Amino acid sequence: MKLIIGNKNYSSWSLRGWLAAKQSGLSFEEITVPMFGKQWDTLKSEDGGTQPSHGKVPILWDEEAVVWDSLAILEYLADKVGRDRFWPKDAVARGMARSMVAEMHSSYHALRGECPMNVRKQFEGFTPSEACRQDILRILGLWAEARSRFGSGGPFLFGTFGAADVFFAPVVSRFISYQIAVPGFAAAYMQALWEHEWLQAWIEASESEEWVIEQYETVG
Repeated sequence: MKLIIGNKNYSSWSLRGWLAAKQSGLSFEEITVPMFGKQWDTLKSEDGGTQPSHGKVPILWDEEAVVWDSLAILEYLADKVGRDRFWPKDAVARGMARSMVAEMHSSYHALRGECPMNVRKQFEGFTPSEACRQDILRILGLWAEARSRFGSGGPFLFGTFGAADVFFAPVVSRFISYQIAVPGFAAAYMQALWEHEWLQAWIEASESEEWVIEQYETVG
């Protein structure tokens, strides 16, 4: 398998696809295409020939299968290795985890727009808009419910590391970068996720990247 991703410092969706691939336990080749660079333009110009991804990352190539979109990649890998590797075994917990992942996939536009992911940097003086603040409160509420109802088996949202953590990992990065104040339970969860060996590997790789995208280097 091959996984095409963007810059590790900036590409939140690439982080989700990469974590899903790591969680699968399958071997894969990682190909980084710097966002908005010449390779990015080449990828977009080739779009529609062998892969209908609209030049976006991540993209998973598995022999004849081409899978784009991080959620589709996660579900494709879950089909290959078994859903229990990604989703809680308990049906009630699994229903909530799927709902949280789907909501993360389609929502929180204010948070995304005001707080682009920048793993390497911490911003001073960020003040969220009311819409962004509501996104943050919604996320913290979901984290609290998941941890209180289903988190007894470990430090992650549903106890053990799974799909929900894959999808909220970039949110943890944003909360750290923009110094969002969170309650103690959320800080403990964020620390556990940030210290996970895969996140640490991603962070280390992002720090060694030479690419800089200026629009993501300042608070709007």
